[in-house]
Amino acid sequence: MRVAAWVKLLWQSGARIHPSRIGMAIVVSLCTPINEGLWLLQRLLLHRKIKATPLRQPPLFILGHWRSGTTLLHELMVLEPSRSSPSTYQCFAPHHFLVSEWAFTRFGNWLLPSKRPMDNMTAGWDRPQEDEFALMNLGLPSPYRWLAFPNSDPPDLNYLDWQQISPAAEQRWVDRLRYFLQAVTYRTGKPLVLKSPTHTGRVRLLAKSFPGAKFVHITRDPRSLFPSTCRLWRSLVEVQAFQKVDPDRVRPYVVECLQRMYRAFHAGIAELPADQVMQVRYEDLVADPVACVESIYQHLDLAGFEQLKPLLQQWVTDHHRGYQANRHALPPEDEAMIREAWSDYFERYGYV
Repeated sequence: MRVAAWVKLLWQSGARIHPSRIGMAIVVSLCTPINEGLWLLQRLLLHRKIKATPLRQPPLFILGHWRSGTTLLHELMVLEPSRSSPSTYQCFAPHHFLVSEWAFTRFGNWLLPSKRPMDNMTAGWDRPQEDEFALMNLGLPSPYRWLAFPNSDPPDLNYLDWQQISPAAEQRWVDRLRYFLQAVTYRTGKPLVLKSPTHTGRVRLLAKSFPGAKFVHITRDPRSLFPSTCRLWRSLVEVQAFQKVDPDRVRPYVVECLQRMYRAFHAGIAELPADQVMQVRYEDLVADPVACVESIYQHLDLAGFEQLKPLLQQWVTDHHRGYQANRHALPPEDEAMIREAWSDYFERYGYV
């Protein structure tokens, strides 16, 4: 983050930092002036070139709730050499990655674990990442700001369903997203595959802002989604938050996020032609990744599957043999609660 975004985050949260996290807050405070300087350097050197960089194609967006398989699908789709995606470093340093990435990724690998804590998938600065983190670090409103101060009221939930967003705020959000994607394209020169669960409820806006964009939406049994997402948020705030999270805040947050996202998603997706959207199930993806990805390419009329197919087959050989998804025990009272709160998701996607 730059200085202004960090100060705004502290101000809006009341700077209620747990004593055990003061050291982390000091480190962030010391890093923000560095980010400011690197941002200025990149802007002076490359701003005009970034602004002049066209997107190679309208983006392909992967949509779906957290823990529904969006990360797995994202990683499989970007195996194709002709496609690219924002990397973890680019999303966490969106202001200046073009001038700093070469040094940080060479000498800063020790700052990231080799595996993600929530699911043991490979982590690294060069791995595909959610562009929502870039938007948050650029100072835009984002539900992910809740991760910093999880004991405060969840911020920016209207950015999940795009309700009551002023035209000026919408234009600012779209402009910053586009500029970030232009910077990534300047680096890679390739069409982009983007993945952020937060984009699920923004499908109408994304289709309007990026004409010709295509969407892949993935679903998963809510009886697995709910406990897995609760575990995700708890694992993230445990290492990233400036507070010790109150466990009672996580469950209602998970419930409300899905409700908001999917009301907006279903309204937006109804306006798009069928050949612009592909629906897949997590259960089918893990059962046969190659066939599932091939069906996406065929339905959306994407080029490049012949180049991707052997890479997928090799990935299955190297990583997927004997794969078992995490099993989550769901207490009966929790299942009854989400069956009522998420009844439309259960029924619409056939998870009876």
